[in-house]
Amino acid sequence: MTHSSPETTFESVAARAAPAVFVVLWSTGFVGTKYVLAGAEPLTYLAVRMVLAALLMGLIAVIFHAKWPKGADIFHSAVSGLLVHGFYLGGTAVAIFHSVPAGLSALIPGLQPILTSTLANRWLGERVTPLQWTGLLMGLAGTLTVLHGRSMEGGAGWGWLATGVALVSITLGTLYQKRYCSQLDWRSGNAIQFLSAAVLFAIGAWLFETRVIVWNHEFVFGLTWLVLVLSFGSIGLLYWLIRHSAATRVASFFYLVPGVTALMAYVLFDERLDWLSIAGMVICAAAVLLVNKSTATRS
Repeated sequence: MTHSSPETTFESVAARAAPAVFVVLWSTGFVGTKYVLAGAEPLTYLAVRMVLAALLMGLIAVIFHAKWPKGADIFHSAVSGLLVHGFYLGGTAVAIFHSVPAGLSALIPGLQPILTSTLANRWLGERVTPLQWTGLLMGLAGTLTVLHGRSMEGGAGWGWLATGVALVSITLGTLYQKRYCSQLDWRSGNAIQFLSAAVLFAIGAWLFETRVIVWNHEFVFGLTWLVLVLSFGSIGLLYWLIRHSAATRVASFFYLVPGVTALMAYVLFDERLDWLSIAGMVICAAAVLLVNKSTATRS
């Protein structure tokens, strides 16, 4: 009889817990964004967030003597940063700032798995099985069920456009990260990604916003949470999952985000959460299990 070492057992438990922790952390981003937008315009807040994240991650990379990307790898890191941190976060924040309802903001990650699987099938050569397609369609149905009856009217056309940009950007960003950046050191690579996004947001804030920040308690707490927990915790877990799993499998976890976000909104903002919404969450969970079971069967 063979016995697993404590290190092996810990790694196994951590690997199994990573998707659930990622979903919870990622879902808090919608709540945190609402808080910080009470103190600053979207591009201004994101410029501050990305500068802080780049400085902290760069410091970590230096302390631990991380290998820095060179040549084409710098370019790939910058592009990935613009897609994952830049246009996705920018699109989401601009949409919320322009009064696009939370229901539509939650629908964005709900649509990502279908788009990711379609592109991964062609770009990364990943085969999406009929069983996985069934799970992906189930997840879409569950997401729409969670969001039934919620207002889908945006306050401005820019907000609607921003939601579409965010959806496409996070999809392309995860695929780009999988193809070109998986072998790079996550500390130095992320420092470059944060820096590229910071430059984008700084230019945008300078051109289109007043750059006024109200440093109230909500803004400071929200910014601290988004920098430390989202930019480090959830992004780190996302890239770890991308490195160790197929793109379709990772994307399927996003089906759980609208349901978890709805639960958080129910607790924090007393938003409606009825039995049909709960049923939709169960469908989403079943869809993720189906997609991942199919992946595990083929591994």
